[in-house]
Amino acid sequence: MTRLDPFYLIVGDVAELQALVPLGVRLVQLRVKDQPPAELRRQITLAKSICDRHFCQLVINDYWQLALQEGCDFVHLGQEDLDSADLPALRRAGIRVGLSTHDEAELDRALTQNPAYVALGPVYPTLLKKMKWGPQGLDRVSDWKRRAGQVPLVGIGGLTVQRLPDLFTAGADSAAVVTDIQRAPDPVARCRDWIAATRGYLP
Repeated sequence: MTRLDPFYLIVGDVAELQALVPLGVRLVQLRVKDQPPAELRRQITLAKSICDRHFCQLVINDYWQLALQEGCDFVHLGQEDLDSADLPALRRAGIRVGLSTHDEAELDRALTQNPAYVALGPVYPTLLKKMKWGPQGLDRVSDWKRRAGQVPLVGIGGLTVQRLPDLFTAGADSAAVVTDIQRAPDPVARCRDWIAATRGYLP
């Protein structure tokens, strides 16, 4: 079973990854949006090189074909991606797959795919993007963990360092962080805060 670092950094471009991974990040998702294929490939290739150098697990969001082509070993897919992704090809290549879930039907579907983890969100209100789901809350985190069993559970959405103890007490195995670092006055300092705060939750 996959063991996840309790701090799961999500970045929107490789420049942010390049600035933060060397601080000691051990798990990072590259979530690039609206870029041409050549730029996507450049960012994925560079991100893989950086993460390999710093012993950090790289997760590619959405672009599973490029992940296959570039020799990456972990992808994250949304529910809509499950309809088109070639999961058997990913498994043959040894690529682990994390899956987003927002309701019970999505969780049930995800758990049939032998995922490396399932993500639940938004746990708290989030500023990053308009969601059709309201805040899930900590009771839902606990329920998801009971249902997921040994499959690691990632909490995402509205997370702060101050909310970490409650999130992990509720049953999450990892905290995925986007806005709290991206919008911080000093992202490097905030990333260091997250690394320090999560070390006590290492598996």
